[in-house]
Amino acid sequence: MNSAADTPRDLLRRMFDAAIASAQPEHCVPQFLPPAPSGRVVVVGAGKASAAMARAVEDHWPGPLSGLVVTRYGYAVPCRRITILESAHPVPDAAGLDAARRILASVQGLSPEDLVLCLISGGGSALLPLPLDGLTLEDKQAVNRALLASGATITEMNCVRRHLSAIKGGRLAAACHPARVVTLLISDVPGDNPTDIASGPTVGDPTRCADALAIIRRYRIAVPPGVFDMLESGSSETVKPGDPRLAGIDTRIIAAPQKALEAAAAVAEAAGFTAHILSDAIEGEARDVGTVLAGLARQVARRGQPFKAPCVLLSGGETTVTIKGPGRGGRNVEFLLALGIALEGEPGIHALAGDTDGVDGMEEIAGAYLAPDSLARAWEKGIRPKDSLANNDGHGFFEALGDQVITGPTLTNVNDFRAILIGA
Repeated sequence: MNSAADTPRDLLRRMFDAAIASAQPEHCVPQFLPPAPSGRVVVVGAGKASAAMARAVEDHWPGPLSGLVVTRYGYAVPCRRITILESAHPVPDAAGLDAARRILASVQGLSPEDLVLCLISGGGSALLPLPLDGLTLEDKQAVNRALLASGATITEMNCVRRHLSAIKGGRLAAACHPARVVTLLISDVPGDNPTDIASGPTVGDPTRCADALAIIRRYRIAVPPGVFDMLESGSSETVKPGDPRLAGIDTRIIAAPQKALEAAAAVAEAAGFTAHILSDAIEGEARDVGTVLAGLARQVARRGQPFKAPCVLLSGGETTVTIKGPGRGGRNVEFLLALGIALEGEPGIHALAGDTDGVDGMEEIAGAYLAPDSLARAWEKGIRPKDSLANNDGHGFFEALGDQVITGPTLTNVNDFRAILIGA
């Protein structure tokens, strides 16, 4: 490690901070900006990073522009020419509904000489909750809550969301026609599929209403009658690839989970730990992922297989939590608690897991830190780790130990970060 003061906890936190820094809009937006058009420039966008992206555009755009973007409450930054709106995440609210309407209105009546610069990042689905005619905001809220508790993957959730939206699933790009549209994306989804980032407001959607209906049935999700009827009739079909209104759409991914993991790996290597990136797209139940990675970490520590210690195992992606208990949730802390239970205090193994947007689940807490003595300290406080896991109360568990990781609003989002540090 760099110094005697650089404890395992310190090193893991520096790795997490490096992952977040790699996806800061001020660093990654400028190089992807297109040339100025002969006509107007209208900036729109949505997501947890959209305000910071808007400021980066303002700082580096050579000519006039206007526009508005919507971000999560607490994630706004000062801008001079682009209006910053705020709304709720992960369950949408009326402010998000108003923001989506205003964004759609801002791209009406454009010409082929105009440019729409669309700034999209994770969280945009909840921040743009404009429902199709026949549905209400309350319908969208009910569906969102049910999806979040169902255990569905982010790809499945966004498939349903697209088919209930008047702005997602390519509809924003269609509204911009015939203007040129350049979309800058900060990816927070496994596989970096633009269709899934904020439910793809500016890209064609290959899925169908029947796919969304199958997801609702698969997870036995109770939805308002109007939602079921709309999907069953096929009347809410999205804009498809090949639609002439999408011709010439330019989509650029400017930051992604893989780059964040590579930044963390560089910090680990500088501290003398070989870094192994397992995947940037791990999905599944958070507790199951924790159990599996505990088995891998133990094999490394005890057998030197498939990697030699000292090393760091890095992974990203988006796990899910099927909520069954009354706890405070959080997929990263659920992963970490399951990891700790499976490791049973294995010496020399430390870990950190957090969401790069600074919010794990519904809590204003990024994640937590796990040490070899975490379970023992919990028992001393009368906390039964397996009960905490059964209650989906990872946040309560790590709060009691003083091991929460709190970043505040990071102004970006490249999804989950997991690092397991295995000593010599």
